[in-house]
Amino acid sequence: MQIEIGARRVSRAQTVARWALGAMLAAAGMSHLTFARREFQAQVPPWMPVDPDTVVLASGVVEIALGASTLALPRQRVRIGLVLAAFFVAVFPGNVSQYTHHVDGFGLDTDTKRFVRLLFQPVLVAWALWSTGAVARRKG
Repeated sequence: MQIEIGARRVSRAQTVARWALGAMLAAAGMSHLTFARREFQAQVPPWMPVDPDTVVLASGVVEIALGASTLALPRQRVRIGLVLAAFFVAVFPGNVSQYTHHVDGFGLDTDTKRFVRLLFQPVLVAWALWSTGAVARRKG
């Protein structure tokens, strides 16, 4: 089943996935600002020229804004999907840093766990692009 939004169609599955992604981002952003601040600091690369807590707070605000936009602006979903994908690519060096510097955080207390976590970043990029209709399936 297709749902018409603007000039493009998205499936119900895409809409549900977009809503789930938006809610997840908003919740993650809230956790950046509250109970998980220290855990997120583990993902800030040591080469960042900014205080790790400042990075965590700023990225939390960005995640809340992206999550809210994903939920509240369906007509802008393609643009938001592209921005989300870029955001997930932009934070990837933090995940790589956590792996290469052997930093524990979020239960990622072994190199194997930290490496497996790296494999999920492309999944988030694909989720953002697919669920927002930023990458349409070609027909024919």
